[in-house]
Amino acid sequence: MHQWTAQMISPAVELGSAPLFRTGIAVDGPIASATLRISSLGVHEARINGRAVGDDVLSPGWTAYEHRLRYLSHDVTELLTSENVLTVLVGNGWYRGRLGFMGGRAFYGDRLGVIAELDIRYADGRRQLVVTDPETWTAGGSEVISDDLYDGMTIDARRRGAKPEWSLPVRALDFDPGLLTPYVGPVVSRQESVPPAKVWTSPAGRSLIDFGQNLVGWVRFTVTGPDGTEIRVRHAEVLEDGELGVRPLRDAQATDRYILSGGADFFEPTMTFHGFRYAEITGCAIDDLSGLEAVVVHSGIRRTGTFESSDELLNQLHSNVVWSTRGNFLDLPTDCPQRNERLGWTGDIAVFAASAAYLFDVSAFLADWLADLAAEQKAADGLVPFVIPDILKFQPHPPEFPDPDSTAFWSDAAVWVPWALWQSYGELAILENQYASMTAHVRRVRTLLSPGGVWDRSFQFGDWLDPDAPPDAPAKAKADPGVVATAAYYRSLTIVSEVAELLGQTADAAEFRESADAARAAFGAEYVAGDGTIRSDCATVYTLAIVFGLLTSEQETVAGERLAALVADSGYRVSTGFAGTPYITDALTRTGHLADAYRLLMERECPSWLYPVTMGATTIWERWDSMLPDGSVNPGEMTSFNHYALGAVADWMHRTVGGIAPLEPGYSRVLVAPRPGGGLTWCRTSLDTRHGKITVSWEIVDGELKVDATLPDGVTGVLSLPGRPDVEI
Repeated sequence: MHQWTAQMISPAVELGSAPLFRTGIAVDGPIASATLRISSLGVHEARINGRAVGDDVLSPGWTAYEHRLRYLSHDVTELLTSENVLTVLVGNGWYRGRLGFMGGRAFYGDRLGVIAELDIRYADGRRQLVVTDPETWTAGGSEVISDDLYDGMTIDARRRGAKPEWSLPVRALDFDPGLLTPYVGPVVSRQESVPPAKVWTSPAGRSLIDFGQNLVGWVRFTVTGPDGTEIRVRHAEVLEDGELGVRPLRDAQATDRYILSGGADFFEPTMTFHGFRYAEITGCAIDDLSGLEAVVVHSGIRRTGTFESSDELLNQLHSNVVWSTRGNFLDLPTDCPQRNERLGWTGDIAVFAASAAYLFDVSAFLADWLADLAAEQKAADGLVPFVIPDILKFQPHPPEFPDPDSTAFWSDAAVWVPWALWQSYGELAILENQYASMTAHVRRVRTLLSPGGVWDRSFQFGDWLDPDAPPDAPAKAKADPGVVATAAYYRSLTIVSEVAELLGQTADAAEFRESADAARAAFGAEYVAGDGTIRSDCATVYTLAIVFGLLTSEQETVAGERLAALVADSGYRVSTGFAGTPYITDALTRTGHLADAYRLLMERECPSWLYPVTMGATTIWERWDSMLPDGSVNPGEMTSFNHYALGAVADWMHRTVGGIAPLEPGYSRVLVAPRPGGGLTWCRTSLDTRHGKITVSWEIVDGELKVDATLPDGVTGVLSLPGRPDVEI
């Protein structure tokens, strides 16, 4: 671990803008190497002689700051000359900006700061160490008049350039350098740029831009205009009544303001981000903006999995899942990227981790987030909070979340996410690192059980956002919350018992197997009737009981028949919520109802996976009816158009439609088992694994299934095709 000698410094006085820290550095000989280690309270941008030290933005991101603060190490050898100026601009970011849907800011502290060490190694063996301290650093105002992740930035180009009167003293903050830890996951960076797809004037006379894709990032351009002119850029995901649809943003302003200098000014708001497809420009004509483009920003996760089929709507659904992953994997896995929320809700990633791990290499990205989960959980005596990092603890809980404790699906992220990473990448370290967290979760839940052994006594989100629940009461689902919670508890126990075996923790493994057996027995006694009916008799309870393995073979057959009947009774429209939806196609497939699973997937009427696609969606929505059939926006207060959770069906698409699944963790052995249906005539899938690339393609030719599969060298597998014996490959 690096031993820091630098101090965390902050401006001695408030500056009325984002502080710009500065120091001079003289170099007196040939350099062998130069490394800048840097972190901040707030988000920072570091430059040497005006050149950025790295491609990252919004660093050091958002972690559980009370427990860990990440730092970056930059190779800056090529940036140094004989005389140098190192500057660091620090914005509010997650540390001091607005956070959460209940209002409030500066939960972690009210002083921005920077800590940095520039380690210069000369060719002759000498070492020069430049550190942040009150003696050699100053701070001043900057062109950034205001900055907030929710509300946007104000940049005054007239304030650009060094001005001696801005050089003011700094002071050292009381800061524990033991909190500093290197990045585990990738940094946030610019990924691509998107030009306008359409420009027009709204009915109210406003200039609007459609970028053709709901994305996350910002808009940048160059403009020349009179000194003091203000240009405003507002962002939104949708249009409403022909104008920018900002109502779903709640009170997030999502607006960037630029004040012109009178010369040619380039503007790029890199200390905020917005979720948007549309932008509204005021203060100038759009034709006056040179190089206008949207910049896509997210963590540097590498694309690994692909999917394409003969159905264009299904292809667009898959694309929507990809784009929602990109937009919400910005430093941490968030629920949404646009409104006054953008939090690391544990339930979303608990059900989506497997899909994400196929589409992208998220091993380091989620390992970093899981480190925060473990830290927050340890501080809460085993309780996994609703969101990670947990900012809800700084505020009174809303009345709908009384006395929060461990919660099914949400708190189960402590177990399900590392398990998904193990299955996808085969790297035991993630289980070793998270083992204490995984076991702490199930042991805490065990204390919450009723005398009958089921989990039915504490608050539960349950089958959240059941489409039949009242719009203003998304927890009032058809599924009994105790059934949902006990099923989730059982799944976590079976996983943790297997992890304990893998890690050689035999006593723990026996403990958790015993607890799992008890939970399964309690589930059957409390919730399963003699005729196989499960309490509340809805699609979600049968789905979870089947997929999580809570039933005997006879009960599973009955449950599968009942589930298929319920799906048919719903007209093959989705009738499940947050808990049931990710697993219902698997439950149908497992019980011999593949055709019903395909009909459910391919349905186009609301609620369904393809309904948003027919309405022009380019990302996954929070609600099936975020946009109503008449094109109006859902009137509820909780309506996001970029929420990946309901896209968890992609996991089934990859395994069952495409035909690629791991037989052993990390795809060291592969199951190639496509199951055509739904009128599809061909499908192509691929996956870059730790062992190499797997490809599977199939097509129906003259009524016959033809399959082409390629496995990496040294990887074996099983080819399983309908109506044929399995074959080793």
